[in-house]
Amino acid sequence: MFGNFRWWLASWLGLEDPKRIPPRSRQDQASDRENLGQVAKLLGIVNSSWMAQATCVAAELGIADQLASGPKTTDELARASGCHAPSLRRLMGALTSLDLCAERGDGAFELTPMGALLRKDAPNSVRSWTIWWGRYLWPVWANLLYSVKAGTDARRLLAGTEGFDPLERNATMAATFYEAMVELTRLVGRGVCRSYDFSGMKQVVDVGGGYGELLGAVLKAYPAMRGILFDLPRAVQGARPHLESLGVGDRCNFIAGSFFDSVPGGADAYLLKSVIHNWDDAQSAIILRNCRRAMSPDAKLLLVEQLMPVHMEASPRVQAMARADLNMLVTHGARERTEAEFQRLLRAQDFSLVRIIPTVSNYNVIEAVPG
Repeated sequence: MFGNFRWWLASWLGLEDPKRIPPRSRQDQASDRENLGQVAKLLGIVNSSWMAQATCVAAELGIADQLASGPKTTDELARASGCHAPSLRRLMGALTSLDLCAERGDGAFELTPMGALLRKDAPNSVRSWTIWWGRYLWPVWANLLYSVKAGTDARRLLAGTEGFDPLERNATMAATFYEAMVELTRLVGRGVCRSYDFSGMKQVVDVGGGYGELLGAVLKAYPAMRGILFDLPRAVQGARPHLESLGVGDRCNFIAGSFFDSVPGGADAYLLKSVIHNWDDAQSAIILRNCRRAMSPDAKLLLVEQLMPVHMEASPRVQAMARADLNMLVTHGARERTEAEFQRLLRAQDFSLVRIIPTVSNYNVIEAVPG
């Protein structure tokens, strides 16, 4: 490796003969190797965007669904997906390198366990989230510099809209988003039900609940409970068949509206998963204020959110939080919050934070009560 480095350095310095470079000590050689290792690590980070795009294309082409019935050749996959076979072969090679599929000795490709997560019908499918990230968030993230400098979301720059306005005008985009939220919430819902005791509650409102995946998980765990799914009209339209497919639709009321105007009253608990992190402090205050107005004195507010660490460090968990936080900045001009920031936000709207209950995922149930 060091010999190759000498040739590269000679070329970079414009020297024809690498022997003209002064001999290096073992300590210098070790330093060179360490520096090159850091360069390789950084370039791996910088270049990693290809993985998201290759996986997104695979999801959009339905490669995992095509391979669900068994191995297929590139030509078979190309005919089914309407692709240029030689180019698809190159994509399949990339997916193989990512362990999303495997190439057999006869040249056919088969699905791996991780690749199966891109199937539409997989129990823990993340297909819609993959498409949401690779297609719809991609151009927004390209303007992170704007958001960092301006302190606001890039959607405002790209389309002149903010928040979730684009979903109301683009049915395909909305369906992908809400299905993606179902996928991510499915990974969290069981943990919420195991960690938080809803016993004794007769009715819960899922505020901004999308298609109602979390509400469905709670109702399945507590058969005597009833629920209200409250969200924008397009979300409510999709929530009804989804909750019926979960077998709890008969215990749900579906109410369309905006939590910036009001929230349905009369429930024992108000459940908001990944809602507050979508909004800045001023907008979050309106949502919480409307919840407070709708709640009886003995009702509970349950925020299902991630908690931003006070001090950042180089670890996978903190990297995931940093990504989530920047995603909120660039897409909504919002943020992930620390425990203290949630405490201040709740106190300002006449809530008392009772406890924070961690779940098996990176999410927490933040329980608050009026007063």
